[in-house]
Amino acid sequence: MCARESSSLKPYLTAVRRTLTAAMCLENFSSQIVEKHNKPEVEVQASKELLLTPILISRNANEKVLIESSINSMRINIAVKQVDDLERILCHKFTRFMMMRAENFMILRRKPIPGYDISFLITNIHTEQMYKHKIVDFVIHFMEEIDREISEMKLSMNARARTCAEEFLKRVSAEMNSHQDLPCSQRIIICLRPQF
Repeated sequence: MCARESSSLKPYLTAVRRTLTAAMCLENFSSQIVEKHNKPEVEVQASKELLLTPILISRNANEKVLIESSINSMRINIAVKQVDDLERILCHKFTRFMMMRAENFMILRRKPIPGYDISFLITNIHTEQMYKHKIVDFVIHFMEEIDREISEMKLSMNARARTCAEEFLKRVSAEMNSHQDLPCSQRIIICLRPQF
């Protein structure tokens, strides 16, 4: 367990970690429909008997993980906490940035399923080439870091907006003071007039 996990996130991440560890028992399984094809059954969903019951782990209405498993693959769908419009925009930009580089992450899908922000697809090939516990650690670490990254971006954006507003008000104040002889309404119009 990572020492950096916050106390409020710890039960949620522990439940996700244990579920992922239990669900990651994938094996090679050829298609029952097309000969010599091995497609991720969780994506194709051609044979219902090869699909397991999806598991939803929810921290609240906005923050949840849906784990869909099959005999040879599993899909992990993550909905990231988004409290306000700014967090929604930042989350969308951040996840879009990540998904455009999906080939660098190997298990990241280019498009999440509807209702979720980001999705991972793990096949039996991934579990044969990589350690299972390392894949689980990566997903948990990603869930920790995406919240932290969005919070840091939000703080940075608020600080930048505050600096811009202060600078704007300084210039407006200086401009208004330079036209003391005019009435207040005319001073405001002069200050807000675009200067080319």
